[in-house]
Amino acid sequence: MSIAENVAEIRARMNAAAVAAGRDPGEISLLAATKMNDADRVREAVAAGVDACGENRVQELVQKQPLGAYQGVPIHFIGHLQTNKVNKVVGKVDLIESVDRMELLQAVNNTALRLGVCQDILFEVNIGGEAQKGGFTPEETVQLAAKMGDYPGVRLRGLMAIPPISEKKGDNCIYFAKMRNLFIDIRDKKYDNVSMVCLSMGMTDDFEDAIAEGSTMIRVGTAIFGARNYAKT
Repeated sequence: MSIAENVAEIRARMNAAAVAAGRDPGEISLLAATKMNDADRVREAVAAGVDACGENRVQELVQKQPLGAYQGVPIHFIGHLQTNKVNKVVGKVDLIESVDRMELLQAVNNTALRLGVCQDILFEVNIGGEAQKGGFTPEETVQLAAKMGDYPGVRLRGLMAIPPISEKKGDNCIYFAKMRNLFIDIRDKKYDNVSMVCLSMGMTDDFEDAIAEGSTMIRVGTAIFGARNYAKT
């Protein structure tokens, strides 16, 4: 199937999942995870109607952006971001979804202030408490959201999570539900410098469950572009 056909199929599945959950399909955005896809393929996804593109690697962002790969949609950074590469991302993307530690938050804030911009961010939450993963704990997330007034160079727009790998469909619903409750809790407190509009969760294998539990943005790569060939890296 072509990229356009894949996007159409995902849209149909998104709509069905939203309706089944009693939600408006228009509340949920489709982000194309464009890692290891060249500018031409990214442009195909944009033409097919994805709502945003997300890059995992700074090098790919820097290579594809001047080629107009993402033209017409917002660009998000969704991968692990090293502090020494923050200057290549801040002010260059619409949203950094993967702010996962204090050191990175401070670096993004300082860089944004220096550039005279306000960088929209999400906090990445380690909702499964996995030792091998980065991200704030739910408790840290709440505490830090309350202090966002101390970081005028950024604006907290929501939360992102990658739950543990599930053995069978539905296993991740408990984590998605915890993320929804955390998102609502922070949103309802109306902290300074916090405007909670994005709950980014759900990928190729579990996005329908994520939608059922309140996701407002799913991040899909394989189902749009096909399996990645890591042998080329």
